[in-house]
Amino acid sequence: MGIEGEYKKRYALLLAARDSEYVMKVYGGYFNVFLAAFGEEKEEEEERWDLYRVVDGEFPDTNELQTYDGFVVSGSPYDAYGDDTWILELCFLLQTLDSMQKKVLGICFGHQVLCRALGGKVGKSHSGWDIGLRKVKIVKDFSPCNFLESLHEMPPSLSIIECHQDEVWEVPTGAEVIAFSDKTGVEMFTIGDHILGIQGHPEYTKDILNNLIDRLLTQDSIETGLAEDARSKLEIAEPDRKCWQQICKAFLKGYEMHTPELNYEDIIFS
Repeated sequence: MGIEGEYKKRYALLLAARDSEYVMKVYGGYFNVFLAAFGEEKEEEEERWDLYRVVDGEFPDTNELQTYDGFVVSGSPYDAYGDDTWILELCFLLQTLDSMQKKVLGICFGHQVLCRALGGKVGKSHSGWDIGLRKVKIVKDFSPCNFLESLHEMPPSLSIIECHQDEVWEVPTGAEVIAFSDKTGVEMFTIGDHILGIQGHPEYTKDILNNLIDRLLTQDSIETGLAEDARSKLEIAEPDRKCWQQICKAFLKGYEMHTPELNYEDIIFS
């Protein structure tokens, strides 16, 4: 599945979660959520996005990998350190993309599985769930990254929506931690200019998180107090979504970003 027609760049979403009923009803699926966050609507910046539901064993053809400019690995309710067949196949794909120096952006589970695939260590968070808004602090004096240099100015901290109980314990050899928080030691890491992991969810809206909190409560995965605390903080503050999206776009596309919110009506889907 993808945007049809002529395109200058080609990207793929490696979807590691199944669409929730809420996201399908409101957004038409997570594919649209990611397109709204990282896609383009300007005619001169036409691009194609393809969807691969890796959680269901759907992967891009090895012979087509070279035709892509970048890949995004989504979040997932699965453990990045699990040995499910599709997770092991995803790890092999990520190792292949790394060897090809292809750009890969990992979000939440994607951040963790990228770390695992490339030789790092991931596991359960020692401090439990992190749900809600989290202030992420940018490391001072990290090695220059071309995609970050394209931004006007990197603020010292940014708020992002988080929802995870696993985390990166140790980054791969050659990786650099470029952001951390009071809760999580590795909020962002990079390897050169082609690998970027982000523990939080730059693509999430507050309503998506609120619905996810409802589902976690229903499943008895989290306690009521944690849910209420997360909701109360969401009511009084906003995530820095536009800044996070600019960071992600600058990484994937390699140029300075000043892009408004994507209008779903401007895109034709197959």
